[in-house]
Amino acid sequence: MKKYKNIMITLGAALIMCVLLAADLITKALAEASNVHQSEFFLGIVRLWYVSNPGIAFGIFGGNEVAMEIMSYVTVVLAVLIAVMFFTLFRHNTPVRFCLAIVEAGAVGNIADRFCLGYVRDFVDVSPLGFGVCNIADFFITGGIVAVIICILFIGKDAVFPLTKKWREEAKKEDEERDKRLKDA
Repeated sequence: MKKYKNIMITLGAALIMCVLLAADLITKALAEASNVHQSEFFLGIVRLWYVSNPGIAFGIFGGNEVAMEIMSYVTVVLAVLIAVMFFTLFRHNTPVRFCLAIVEAGAVGNIADRFCLGYVRDFVDVSPLGFGVCNIADFFITGGIVAVIICILFIGKDAVFPLTKKWREEAKKEDEERDKRLKDA
């Protein structure tokens, strides 16, 4: 039964990743096709403004082909590491696994742009907030990483600072059982 549950969690996370990846690629294609440029900011903080980003965040290294090639491969390695963590380090932490699927969707979306087009399609201008123009994948990456950190720190019995009494008691029980096994060995 436990194996079946793990397979279902993996399939669920894969489905979420695929749906988010599709949403990212579709919104990028729509923004590029319409070459959207809104003059007004919605609520003073966000507008649609299409740009081709040849660099990484905020266009850094945009004019440096060697640096961009290196950074492109670094992002692929990071995406592979996220997948490895999904199946190893966090294989028993369902909330973190779903958050990693969200991060992976964003990473793969931007990697696909970078390798297929040579640039990343950005269209969400949040410059009034102190950022530049980004895309949906960037929101997935940023939000997913924040959620991973929150999960690691506070959610579940394996958290650094478990929020509920139940999780703290489960963690204490597992620690006691592990200490007993080590003592008996």
